[in-house]
Amino acid sequence: MLVSDDHRFGTDAFLLAKYADVHRNYTVCDLCTGCGIIPLIFCKKEPPKKIYAVDIQEEAIGLLKATIDENGLGGIIEPVLGDLKEMPNGQIAHESVDLVIVNPPYMTSGSGYEKLSRAQAVARHELMCSINDVCKTASALLKYGGLIKMCHSPERLADVICAMREHNLEPKSVTFVQNIVGERPWLFLISGKKGANAGMNVEKPIILRNSDGSYTEDYLCLYD
Repeated sequence: MLVSDDHRFGTDAFLLAKYADVHRNYTVCDLCTGCGIIPLIFCKKEPPKKIYAVDIQEEAIGLLKATIDENGLGGIIEPVLGDLKEMPNGQIAHESVDLVIVNPPYMTSGSGYEKLSRAQAVARHELMCSINDVCKTASALLKYGGLIKMCHSPERLADVICAMREHNLEPKSVTFVQNIVGERPWLFLISGKKGANAGMNVEKPIILRNSDGSYTEDYLCLYD
């Protein structure tokens, strides 16, 4: 796949793709898709019937379009260049999606990004969209009973839960990710359901490395 200095991906994308547990009959929307790594992971085995891949940055969508063309995935992945705050729109209909995936900007807009390029700052900081914007749009796109799967930084957990509930996305499960047992989590994965009753499970954490530094099965299975 094609990447650039400004549009790359990390382990969090593979963790979220695995966590998503996508089904073949799903219509999926990946908000803040970047270069499209998560839709492309979905297409490795049994892809869903349709994936909308949304990003506001033209270079990111251009990279994804080139990767789609190279791999003949035009019938499955549809790149959408646009502002998620303006969706649903003519490309993605209201309440038409079974699953929303999102790896949003982790940091607030005032948390210091002077040394980043503009594209990197938009991807990492809430300059163009907030977590509230993300949840509002996800709720509008999802069918009743549809799912949202998101990854985020642990210090934003309260913000994420509040935003989800404000937009009728009830948090149902959260999983923390640790590099090594005993370390503080560096990421969480959260699942919510549109219109569901209250009640959230805290799942067993995902551990990426053993005490000797070797990779765990949790890590290795991300790249199957």
